[in-house]
Amino acid sequence: MDAIRKQASRLREQVAKQQQAVLKQFAGYSVTQGPDSVITDEAELQRHQQLERLYISTRAGKHFQREIVRGVEGYISTGSKQLEVVTKVSDDCCKYAIEGPNSSGALAQASHHFGTALQQMEKERELLHRSLGTQVAEPLKAMVMGAPLEDARHLCQRYDRLRQDAEAQAIEVARRQLKSKEAGGTAENTVKLQAVETKFAELSLAMVSLGKEAAAAMIAVEAQQQRLTLQRLIAMVEAERAYHQRLAEILDQLHAVMVGERQRGETPAAVGSLPEAYVPPPSYDDVKANTTDSSMPNSNASATQKALYFLAEVLHSFEAELPGELSISVGDFVVVRQVSPTGWSEGECKGKCGWFPTSHVERRHRAPASKVVDASSLL
Repeated sequence: MDAIRKQASRLREQVAKQQQAVLKQFAGYSVTQGPDSVITDEAELQRHQQLERLYISTRAGKHFQREIVRGVEGYISTGSKQLEVVTKVSDDCCKYAIEGPNSSGALAQASHHFGTALQQMEKERELLHRSLGTQVAEPLKAMVMGAPLEDARHLCQRYDRLRQDAEAQAIEVARRQLKSKEAGGTAENTVKLQAVETKFAELSLAMVSLGKEAAAAMIAVEAQQQRLTLQRLIAMVEAERAYHQRLAEILDQLHAVMVGERQRGETPAAVGSLPEAYVPPPSYDDVKANTTDSSMPNSNASATQKALYFLAEVLHSFEAELPGELSISVGDFVVVRQVSPTGWSEGECKGKCGWFPTSHVERRHRAPASKVVDASSLL
């Protein structure tokens, strides 16, 4: 529509120039001295060109603002769909951490932290969407649909119609002047000529006044349009920047926690750690009761007990925390006297006896020479 309007304006200008050339050639009418000289005045021509430039500029700015609004709304819509998927993944991770086969294991803990981090990131995404909507989309949409822009464009359209009327009136004045010269200066022709000249003067003055008003309005709108669009683009960048910085912080924390869980699951201590469902060791008195058969003579009982003993090397250290437990260190050799099905073994090391985790030691058929004396003294 704007292209057709612009083309029609050019055609009208060409027709007016052709008509003026014909009048000048056959009637000796001077364009620079005639009543339509206002139309071809340099200042008015520059104003007309300025309004055309402003009209095109504000139209392009309006379309750009509209595309930004559409992009932001599409981004928010796509993010909302992703929110549903990520929320499902987060719920599944947390569910596995709680209802999984090993809720205190490294994988369960890592899943719990991952699901929680996903929830935090989605909250940040919601804040980003809200910020983009209120700080970017809404102000630009208000500018696109706002009254200042439409009022300024209406002024331009009124100026364009008034200019067309002035051009037509200028042609009418030239025609009346030519007719008056050919027919003589009769009273009737003089009155008619004065009437069209008066109307032309009024149109010219109105056109000049309206042109100044329209130019001022369009300049103000263009400046506001440029300033607001730039501000909203900066606000969008700042919102995105804050969002990604917050996500980086969450991911850094998540990475550190998950790496820690992996290391906890892969360290040697974890291989020989206590059972997750902790079962305390039997009392030390139970050991004596279980390893001594009152129906056997003391010598036979002692021989039987020694036959059941075996030597074990400590692979993982263990610190006693409760009475009846035995502290052992890596490299020590322990005389194991009893193995409980609950994951505990009872034995003697360095003159002390007590319970320790079975998984912390490994059976050996013999000890190094440096350990022979200590170990044999225990048998």
